[in-house]
Amino acid sequence: MLIALVIAGAFTQLAAAYQFLLVAGHFLRNHYADCAPVFPRTAILIPAWNEALVIGASIDRLMALQYPREALRIFLVDDASTDETPVVAAAKAAQYPGHVIHLRRDKGGQGKSHTLNHGLAVVLEDDWMEALLITDADVIFQPDSLRKMTRHLADPRVGAVTAYIKEGSRPGNYMTRFIGYEYITAQAAARRGQNVLGALACLAGGAQLHTRANLLALGGRIDTTSLAEDTFTTFQTQLNGRRVVFEPHATVWAEEPGSISGLWKQRLRWARGNVQVTRQYRKLWFRPQHGNRLGSVSFGIFWFCLFLQPVFMIVSSASLLTLYFVDFPRAWLAFHILWIINAATFIFITGFALLIDPQIGRHTWRQAVLFPGVVNLSVIVYTCFPRLFRDAGHQFLVASHLSLAHGFSAGVILFIYAWAAASMAVAYLAKAAEPHRFGRFLSPLVVYVVGYGSLLCACTFASYVKELRGAEMTWDKTEKTGKVVIPT
Repeated sequence: MLIALVIAGAFTQLAAAYQFLLVAGHFLRNHYADCAPVFPRTAILIPAWNEALVIGASIDRLMALQYPREALRIFLVDDASTDETPVVAAAKAAQYPGHVIHLRRDKGGQGKSHTLNHGLAVVLEDDWMEALLITDADVIFQPDSLRKMTRHLADPRVGAVTAYIKEGSRPGNYMTRFIGYEYITAQAAARRGQNVLGALACLAGGAQLHTRANLLALGGRIDTTSLAEDTFTTFQTQLNGRRVVFEPHATVWAEEPGSISGLWKQRLRWARGNVQVTRQYRKLWFRPQHGNRLGSVSFGIFWFCLFLQPVFMIVSSASLLTLYFVDFPRAWLAFHILWIINAATFIFITGFALLIDPQIGRHTWRQAVLFPGVVNLSVIVYTCFPRLFRDAGHQFLVASHLSLAHGFSAGVILFIYAWAAASMAVAYLAKAAEPHRFGRFLSPLVVYVVGYGSLLCACTFASYVKELRGAEMTWDKTEKTGKVVIPT
């Protein structure tokens, strides 16, 4: 049993590899056979709070879309902004009369879903809108993106379509490049795999297109009970019998957090939302039903392997440490099985991801290689080339005239066995240290050592704690500065 629990640490990697294998079938199983050029009258809904730095450029880009202008209206819902957002909105409304509508909330701060519902109530008052695009104030759409999304609405079975969001901060920094690579795996790859499976986990919050019929079936409102309103909308759309489609060729660009604290704020909100979704739909998991694939075994594996990854890491480390004292030979065997799986899946996933989006791959390949962190990468190299690793270590000791102290090897083994769980704690320390004097220099180094994945897992674990404590749900908006540049 302990050996099985050790190997459970590789479940997430195995599930990700399975999802990538599904991607290979996307050329056979996709929605393009049911597509046709259609241009429904589309209302674009943008929630905004203090977005003066970015909202003007976003509106200009939206009005320049390769889409009939008479079929576009932009509704900017100003959530009681205290900066120059109302001034910019008024200027754009004057520049594009009849196409840009500024809606002002007198009382803000209730969160994104309430802001969206304020706009939805206005948009649904008449019959003009046939489709609704929900986006964020900083998102930049490529000119052909909307028409590539609306072509799926030629199929009346489709209720919603989402696009491929890329990280567009330039020149960016180590964090935005990690996010850029992560988005290849989580969107360009994972959502293609979900297309093949026939069940989508989440519509991208900054690029989701809905039919009017779908919105009405949802009650004409966005869920306000959780921090994952986009995931609730995605699930409910499919439970109502409508399809949700990911369009990988509709590309939009967004500015993502450039610091650990900014990332933590964003991902803690997302992770808490996922906890709430998991609890809300507890009767759905692993229970196949007619009309949707959300209850399928494959989708349940994808969801829980990611949702419970911190648990798997802690259990795996604890089981390895127990085996070390109970039956060392079996601990060593379990350790090698675990890391052979991790090495194989890491090579497969990283290579595949960089091929899926070569443009982003060229920009983020270093972060792709170092995604698991220097320590884990060293273990992968040792697992693949143990003799080379030992010989190099021996030569270093001889050249340095050093010798290992008694018990050193045992200490190293215990450290590596405990590392999967300990890495999350070290990642949290990087987050805690960042605001301090030397934190800006040391924290990025720590992230490279522990791995970006461990940082995300630490955030997921923190979301468990927040939910158990019943912490207040607040919409912590990430700061946007207008650094998005569309690469040529």
